[in-house]
Amino acid sequence: MILALCLWSVYVWNVAAPGLLDRNGNLKGTDFSHLYTLGSVGLAHRMADLYDTDAQAELTARRIPAAAGIRYIPMYPPQVSMFFAPLAALPYGAALVVWLVLSALLYGLCCFALWRACPTLRNERLTVLLLAIAFPGFFHLIVWGQTSAMALACFTAAFFCLRDERPFLAGLALGCLIFKPQLGIAAAFVFAYTRAWRVMAGGILSAAAQLAVPASYYGPECVRAWMRTLRNVVYNTPVLEPKPYQAHSLRMFWSLLIPGRTVPFAVYVLSSVVILGLTAAVWSHRPTLPLGLRYSSLLVASVLVAPHLIVYDLVILAPVFLLLSDWLIDVSHSSSLIAQPPGSASYMGVVLYLAYLSPLAGGPIARWTHLQISVVLMSVLVWMIWREGRSWSLVAGRSSLVVGR
Repeated sequence: MILALCLWSVYVWNVAAPGLLDRNGNLKGTDFSHLYTLGSVGLAHRMADLYDTDAQAELTARRIPAAAGIRYIPMYPPQVSMFFAPLAALPYGAALVVWLVLSALLYGLCCFALWRACPTLRNERLTVLLLAIAFPGFFHLIVWGQTSAMALACFTAAFFCLRDERPFLAGLALGCLIFKPQLGIAAAFVFAYTRAWRVMAGGILSAAAQLAVPASYYGPECVRAWMRTLRNVVYNTPVLEPKPYQAHSLRMFWSLLIPGRTVPFAVYVLSSVVILGLTAAVWSHRPTLPLGLRYSSLLVASVLVAPHLIVYDLVILAPVFLLLSDWLIDVSHSSSLIAQPPGSASYMGVVLYLAYLSPLAGGPIARWTHLQISVVLMSVLVWMIWREGRSWSLVAGRSSLVVGR
């Protein structure tokens, strides 16, 4: 409650300044100005401006005078401009309010649906509500005016489809992540490795359908232009991440620790392979492990291996805190602890608690120490879930031997 009051009272005081600039002189909504500009491009049906940084900067200054001088590298796929076109028909201030309300509602609905799916949390309604409100990932989502609530909705929908054994529908939901493709890398690897072909088919169909819509609206060239932009992303990394201490993935973790470009990238690839390997092992070799643990591993891996991930994208970890908390409480209440290594549940609880708070330390601590503690904690979580899966497998093996005898 204290954390929620501190975060949101500061936010309200900061944006209460008249006009479109907050008390720190920054544009309210920050990144939403880029989405608003993309929507304006969609309204004008100007395919030539979709990936033209100069043209978009000029358009931003014309439509939002307070944002003059702000430049974004357009990286979103072309359908995003069509999605935000209706909001671009409104004045910027009104469009921002609508977008923030929609994002908060979407986040709230996802948390509510997941809470309802966690039986041991049913009596913790107020606690869950406070933790959802105070989650630093949600706070940054609103401050930046970003699109990560939609990514959370995709992951949440996929979870329920997998729970109900509807893999093709789960793939359709995950395929919607094409608007933030970096968040789908782990899912694509894990489901391809485990030969979940129906999930893969749904994902490919969903992504292709999304790209087909702007191709018919702007022409096929818009998709090719987006692909060319993605190929050049490696040269735009410093512009995409002007505040590296706000990034929370393995790539930026190593870039902060190790000078240069080649060595940090090589270590990032190696560590990503390890994380993906542990996650794939959880899904392929631990069939008896509860879905909540397996899906939590997938979500954490999605954050860690993403080549570009800023603090607001951590909102997709909201299901992890609910699902793992539900499992930990269930384990602590269970009389049969044979599947648990001594103290494993309590250790995971501590790591989970610290991971929840770690985005608060991402700015001040990582800025000076060059150590992004959130990445360390998330990596430990993936390892702990893998270790838990190994324990479950051993117990299942013993049980099958007993039954055989």
